[in-house]
Amino acid sequence: MSHSYEYHSPGPMVDRFLFSDSFVVGLRGPLGSGKTSAGCISVLHNAQQQQPQLDGRRYSRYAIIRNTYPELTTTTIKSWHHWVPESLGHWKAQGPPTHHIIDSEMNMEVIFVSLDRPKDLRKVLGMELTGALIEEAREVDKTLIDGLTGRVGRFQPPKTVMRKDYECVKPQIRMTTNSPEQDHWWYVLAESDTTTARNEELVKSVLAAEREMRQTIVNGKPLLGPKQRLFEFLAQPDANSPDAENLPNLPPGYYQRLAAGKSEEWIKVYVRGEYGFVQDGRPVYPEYREHQHAKIFELNPKLPITIGIDFGNTPAAVIGQRSFTGIQRARWEVVSEHMGAKEFAIVLRGFLNATCPNFDIDSITGDPAGTGEVGTDLVTPFQIMKANGIEARPANTNDPTVRREAVANKMTQLIDGEAAWQVHPQGCPTLRAGMAGKYRYKRVQIAGSEQYHQKPDKNMHSHVCEAEQYRLLGMGEGKVVLRGTIGKGRIRPAYSIT
Repeated sequence: MSHSYEYHSPGPMVDRFLFSDSFVVGLRGPLGSGKTSAGCISVLHNAQQQQPQLDGRRYSRYAIIRNTYPELTTTTIKSWHHWVPESLGHWKAQGPPTHHIIDSEMNMEVIFVSLDRPKDLRKVLGMELTGALIEEAREVDKTLIDGLTGRVGRFQPPKTVMRKDYECVKPQIRMTTNSPEQDHWWYVLAESDTTTARNEELVKSVLAAEREMRQTIVNGKPLLGPKQRLFEFLAQPDANSPDAENLPNLPPGYYQRLAAGKSEEWIKVYVRGEYGFVQDGRPVYPEYREHQHAKIFELNPKLPITIGIDFGNTPAAVIGQRSFTGIQRARWEVVSEHMGAKEFAIVLRGFLNATCPNFDIDSITGDPAGTGEVGTDLVTPFQIMKANGIEARPANTNDPTVRREAVANKMTQLIDGEAAWQVHPQGCPTLRAGMAGKYRYKRVQIAGSEQYHQKPDKNMHSHVCEAEQYRLLGMGEGKVVLRGTIGKGRIRPAYSIT
């Protein structure tokens, strides 16, 4: 490349990230630890490792992906141009942004894609790539990683200049991120030694794939070397530790100012680089308090259970119970990805048979939108569920305010000194994360103004949170909201839990 850049690695973990030969390699760390620059340099480093072709140039094509277009343009592309100026080669700012660098040494194409522009994303997922970089990977579904694994390593130079022995060198997916929560796919794969049985199948599938690739010989060598890994996850040190990375490139007192006025959970994630919950956007349930509402408990076998279901392409269910005193407890969740009503009914039925076979079921309440006909057979999700052993009924309202308040009303009450709504942290990890802030109203990108969308963001946490809303509506909690009364006895109205 005719433009020379001088890059000094900020620390040993970044070195490992840059020189890793794993097929998918991720770097997690605090703010300001040099992750974004490391990601850009990793693309340049990989491009320089490709074989020179008959015209002497090294050919490559990369996708750099971020969750939103504003973040892509203000952070990722800005960092890229710090190392590779717009004046070098041909820069196209729109549809999707692309940097094409052609000189005597290189023919390199870099395409920048955001997840909130589906047309651009579909275009890239149909391309043949040398490699890919995902920025802030905690914001993407694992399905994106799965899709990219079939695209990288497939790029070829034009046949007019391609050598007969051409081979893509180190096809990789690289990822950088701040720390996600402990129910995230990153945590499941990175901390496989401590993963729960709930995630055991995912970890087993990765290990099985590694074994198979080591035994598969192509062109005289295995797809994975004896020490090469399919997935590798690296964690940078705590920014407060003596081993913190990138400190020489930060102004004095950077982390002290960064932490000022922040919550302990925020500092845990963005300064110490640990897994944790951090609210991004405006939470749907600001009433939620982790220390009050997340409780270890078991359901009473003498009382029936209740179930709430949210339909759509990612159906979810919450299984809980109302105690003798009126406490609502969410004990188990069943979450899915890209699953139809029939398959989900079978999964839910199997879960109920295995987990709580001796409990009576008082009510199964679902999203009223499930009464709409789907497919060519003109049947509804409720009919499909019933045909497969789950007899649910639609909630009496789908008003978002009533749904929200049905849960929030219980959250702000105490019954005999306990929170009147509780979630089991191990049985309902996705629901717990959603209530802690992942179920949220996304910020509207308006300069100088802090505004939010009126409807909650649809993400992996929204479906299970709405399933819990339907569960409580099925038990009459929505009627309490509409009456404007709390009830009698031990329930204290308008008691704020802090």
